[in-house]
Amino acid sequence: MLDQAASKYHDPSFSHAVIAWQKQHGRHHLPWQQSRDAYRVWLSEIMLQQTQVAAVIPYYQRFLESFPTVFALAAAPAEEVMAHWSGLGYYTRARNLHQCAKDVVANYAGQFPSDPALLQQLPGIGRSTAAAVAAFSYGTRAAIMDGNVKRVFARVFGITGYPEIKTIEDDLWLRAQALLPETDIQAYTQGLMDLGATLCTRSRPDCPRCPLQATCVAYAQGRTAELPTRKPKKEPKEKHTLMLVLRHQGRVLLEQRPDSGIWGGLLSLPELDGMQELNPDSPMGDLLDFSSTLPEQSLAAKQVANQFGEVTDIRQLPGFLHGFTHFKLHAQVLQFNLAQLASQVAESRYVWLDLRQVGQAALPAPVKKYLMEL
Repeated sequence: MLDQAASKYHDPSFSHAVIAWQKQHGRHHLPWQQSRDAYRVWLSEIMLQQTQVAAVIPYYQRFLESFPTVFALAAAPAEEVMAHWSGLGYYTRARNLHQCAKDVVANYAGQFPSDPALLQQLPGIGRSTAAAVAAFSYGTRAAIMDGNVKRVFARVFGITGYPEIKTIEDDLWLRAQALLPETDIQAYTQGLMDLGATLCTRSRPDCPRCPLQATCVAYAQGRTAELPTRKPKKEPKEKHTLMLVLRHQGRVLLEQRPDSGIWGGLLSLPELDGMQELNPDSPMGDLLDFSSTLPEQSLAAKQVANQFGEVTDIRQLPGFLHGFTHFKLHAQVLQFNLAQLASQVAESRYVWLDLRQVGQAALPAPVKKYLMEL
C-alpha cells in the first residue's frame, strides 16, 4: 500500500514498458544471470558497484572457481580473497565481502535472507544492493536505486538537481517504490539496469530505441545532455609518496597495509612517510621535481633500508601516476639492492616475495604492474 506522498507517482504503464522491453531486448546472457542462487547474485552485485560489467566478468568467474559457495569464501584466508580482488579497485568492498560471507554462514547457516531489511544489515550491502539481491534471488518486491536508475529517472521525469542531494534522492526513492510492478520484478529490475547501461547512457543516449521515449521529458525538451545534473566540479587533490623497492636475490620486500584506508589489507611497497598532500600554493613543477629533494629523501630511505640488510646499491627508478576517485597520486621510487639480509624482519607485516610471484599476490593494480615490469 503506497503512502500519499508516493501514490502521486504511481504509473503501471512505466513498469509495463520496461518489462516488455527487457524481455525482448535486454541482457540475458551475463554469467550471474544464469542462476538465482543468492550467493552468486550477491557476489555480482558487490563487484558491479562502481565497476563496469566488462571488467567484472573475469573477476566474477575466477572468484567462483576458487570460492564456489559462501562457505568456501567464508573459510578462505583474507590474503587469498584480497589476491583475487586485486586490480578490481575499491578494496573496502573485498573486506566487506569476506566479512559478509562469514556473517551469513554464522548467522544464517549460509542462506542469504530474502528480506531486504535483513540483507541491509550485512557488511557492504546498502539499500539498493539489498533490494537487487532480494529481487533477483527470491522475487522480493523491492526498489533499487543505483546510478543507472537515477539517470533513467532524471531524464524520463525531468528531475533537475544533483541526484545525490538528500531531498532529490528521497524523491527518487519515492518514485522507485511507487513504480514497482506487482509481478515480473526480476525483469523490471534488470530492465532498469539494462536501460541505463545500454540505451540511456551518460553520453550519446540511444533515444530512438528506448521504450520510454514517448514519455521522456528530457527527450521532449532536448535536455538529455544536461540531465541528470552533474556533480559540482572540484579540482582533484594531488598527493605524493616515495616508494622503496628493496631487492635481494630476485625477491622484493613488501609491507601489508592497514585494513582501513587506501589499498587496505593489501601488500604494497614500503613508503617513506606515507602519502602526503601536495601544497596547493606551491608550483606543481617544484613539488614534483624529485631531484631537488633526492639527497634528503634518499638518506632517510637508506636508514629504513638498513633495517633489512646491507645496502650495496641505490638507484632512482621511474615514478608513476595513479588516479583515485578523489585524488591523484604521484609516486617516486628508489631501489635498494641488499647484499645480505638482517637476521630477521623486525615486524610481521613485512614479507619477502619472489618477483616471479608478483602476478598472483594481493597487490594494488598499479604497484603490481610496476613490479611486473622490473
